[in-house]
Amino acid sequence: MGTPGKQNSDMKELIIINRPIPSVLATWFFSLAFSACVASAAEDLVSPGAKVEQLAGGFAFTEGPARDAQGNIYFTDIPNGRIHKWSLVGTLSTFRENSGGANGLFFDRSGNLLACEGGNRRVTSIAPDGKVTVLADSYAGKKLNSPNDLWIDPKGGVYFSDPRYGSQEGLEQDGFHVYYLAPDRKLLRRVIDNLVKPNGVVGTADGKLLYVADAGDGKTYGYRIQDDGSLADRKLIAPVGSDGMTLDGQGNLYLARNAVHVYSPDGASGTVISASFLPSGLYTCTAFRAR
Repeated sequence: MGTPGKQNSDMKELIIINRPIPSVLATWFFSLAFSACVASAAEDLVSPGAKVEQLAGGFAFTEGPARDAQGNIYFTDIPNGRIHKWSLVGTLSTFRENSGGANGLFFDRSGNLLACEGGNRRVTSIAPDGKVTVLADSYAGKKLNSPNDLWIDPKGGVYFSDPRYGSQEGLEQDGFHVYYLAPDRKLLRRVIDNLVKPNGVVGTADGKLLYVADAGDGKTYGYRIQDDGSLADRKLIAPVGSDGMTLDGQGNLYLARNAVHVYSPDGASGTVISASFLPSGLYTCTAFRAR
């Protein structure tokens, strides 16, 4: 879960949410350099001499890194009900308390932070002044399950996944699906209804392609986005599911699932950034910010 980085920077930091085993959660980042070629080997993606740096620790369960227009990183601590901010100058602060179990985050062009509040079973928009607006909390008259991850298309429409982890009590929907909230924020449509448990969601900057991870079935798919927001031409991109995911400027897809799996835009080639670069643990989310 997270906001794709700017497309014109030669050097970026990949922000990774990592759960070291068996210790406390921590947020990590390391620097990556990108060439014009697609993903083929970890050595082609990671800058020579790059080192992992622990930014913060002591959280309960971190998720959802997203970058604002200035490059600050926001992320969630789900059990503690907080959204935190890691600033460009390296300070940690709490952006919001009582977040409703916020998970995935994404900034819109107006600077509002959209959040999947899994505990409150809704998607909200948090204005810069802190005002919270509910964007979606039900479909067909029934409560959503637990919105998990989201992506905003260039038109302002919102795609989000709606699985449920943990207790399955109180579910009203007939399964775990993906939805599209139209740019006017009035019409909510179900656009994917045939996945086991969709999780990570991210789209390309041109608004033409949406990637969705089916964490429940261990697969990641690509879909062509239609003019009305519906999806077509499903294609298997990676034989691995994912929690959070992001894209780099070359269109490589980064999947966080026990390591960081990187696939070329068409899924034809891939690599894994793992043991030699990263500490052991469960990787759940990624995001970029320019250095």
